[in-house]
Amino acid sequence: MANSFGGPASADKREWFAGAISELFATRPDTDLEDLETVLLQVMLDEFEVAVDDDSAYDVAERIVRIRTQCERGEFAEVVAMREEWVRRGGREVGVSGGRVEGEESSEEESEEESEEEGDVEMGEAAAPRERQAPEIDEEGFQTVVSRKKR
Repeated sequence: MANSFGGPASADKREWFAGAISELFATRPDTDLEDLETVLLQVMLDEFEVAVDDDSAYDVAERIVRIRTQCERGEFAEVVAMREEWVRRGGREVGVSGGRVEGEESSEEESEEESEEEGDVEMGEAAAPRERQAPEIDEEGFQTVVSRKKR
């Protein structure tokens, strides 16, 4: 997703994708490697229009399942190493608090400035933007992920 396959909303799609995988495990704890691989392939095709055919989806699914198992045992060394690598490569710094991931959100002013810099044309009387709903947090502190179709 570093290649912006998702278009201008790649970062949002990346975060949605991670949340969707987390929600998959929360709603279907019996999800196995093959189920996860199928979901990864389907999301890559639907959201990024990328047909993954090099077995990398299997490798990613295997890594996710392995890390999930480690976290369930209270072993976080691989997660910490991945986070450090992400930040080293210029990824946005995120912190974990109470079981939730917290990161920076861009303000509307920043978004407007960016779109003006990109030369967007004012659309005049466009439809009013949808109000952003507050995230639903369950009793375990996880955010409920809503599919793009239901937003």
